[in-house]
Amino acid sequence: MESLGSLVGSPWIYAVVALSVLLDVFLPVLPSGVLVITAATAAAAGTATDVPDILVLTLCAATASVLGDLVAYRLAWRGGARLDRAIARSRRLKSAQERLGAALARGGGALVVLARFAPAGRSVVSLGAGAARHRARDFLPWSALAGLSWATYSVALGYFGAHWLGATWLATAVSVGALFAAGAGAGYLMRRRPRPSEAS
Repeated sequence: MESLGSLVGSPWIYAVVALSVLLDVFLPVLPSGVLVITAATAAAAGTATDVPDILVLTLCAATASVLGDLVAYRLAWRGGARLDRAIARSRRLKSAQERLGAALARGGGALVVLARFAPAGRSVVSLGAGAARHRARDFLPWSALAGLSWATYSVALGYFGAHWLGATWLATAVSVGALFAAGAGAGYLMRRRPRPSEAS
């Protein structure tokens, strides 16, 4: 992991992680998950006084995730008719918005947590919640749980992967593969049509 350079071993890694996680709600192609895992893998190779610190890294990623969701939510809230028309043109966005509305109305915001792991799911849910004018008090607690769950999972993958396989690129690759597998599973569950009993 020495080849990662001085960035991973400096306090700047927190700023880079936070910025990447914050912005990937708008740019899902940003490798924020890979960056978090890589930093956690490097942390596993260091001592207790080295940067990055596992707890700080987890809190940094989780906080940035919630802030990104909040920014997207507020922008969509103010987006008005133009955003509503854009969502109406997309069957996927419209379906996700309807399912999110039903889930939040039932108090079952587990969909928000699930979407955090799915590719672009965070974007769809945060923008959809804002565009549909869902109350912040219904959305933000689930967003906080989603951010903390995702950050904890990502950091744990990198940290324990390094302990089991060594702080090498192999450990990072295996951990990233596990993150992508979780994302694929979450995406599948989000695309699944609700059963008749669920739709009623």
